[in-house]
Amino acid sequence: MSAKKFLSSSMPKIILCALLVALCCMPVASQQSFPQGSSVGRTDMGRNITDAEMPAISLDIRQPSSGQEVAFSVQLLLLLTILTLAPSILILITCFLRFSIVLDFIKRALSLQQVPPTTVLNGIALFMTLFIMWPTFTDIYTNSFQPLSNGQIGIEEAYLEAEAPLRVFMFKQMGSNMEYITMFMSMAGLERPQDDRDVPTYILIPAYILNELTVAFKIGVILYIPFIVIDMVVASVLMSMGMIMLPPVQISMPFKLMLFVLVDGWGLLTQQLFTSIIR
Repeated sequence: MSAKKFLSSSMPKIILCALLVALCCMPVASQQSFPQGSSVGRTDMGRNITDAEMPAISLDIRQPSSGQEVAFSVQLLLLLTILTLAPSILILITCFLRFSIVLDFIKRALSLQQVPPTTVLNGIALFMTLFIMWPTFTDIYTNSFQPLSNGQIGIEEAYLEAEAPLRVFMFKQMGSNMEYITMFMSMAGLERPQDDRDVPTYILIPAYILNELTVAFKIGVILYIPFIVIDMVVASVLMSMGMIMLPPVQISMPFKLMLFVLVDGWGLLTQQLFTSIIR
């Protein structure tokens, strides 16, 4: 056996033995000590340090002592229920429903999938709703919330004062279209109303919702027509050229976007939506 082969075969063993000898001969580290003059550590607290004080929370449940306390508890429960449902109520009894549906229609008509996102469209509809409903909300705050917080009126009177501006707004949007009100009145077994005051609020709200859905879908269909024409023209051209495998939407979408931008589509759409609310 040559020296080269011997070294190559025994080299790992030699390295392992050298490591073991080095580990065994390594001196044990002495325990370090604090330098002289250093302070001695303590675990006890000083006399000037007091314990943290935690407040005691107690919850008493007792029977009401009078009918007034029972009525107040029921009113508080109803108020909390209304606050929980407040977002849904505000969406349904304002113009937010019409704005959100029309904006979603225009997004689908332009064949857009991700742009603009649904959150952005809902935000646009929300701030447009605040712009339209601001006078109504101001009346509610002035005539209902502020006197109630000052103790000038009770909860029942505050509810009536807050209900009146919303009823005026809903009746103004419905105009002369009393079809849905008549339908709900007949379903409830009530007589045909002679005046707006004869229509209960629980009849007015679903009738207003159906009216808003009808108006929003009418606007959406009108918005769809020019873009459907563009899709049909592009599809006919592609078929005549023999490009059957090419999706027509992929070609028509840039043309629809150019048409929408050239005619200032967002400005016209916003103006017409405001005009449909504020006549």
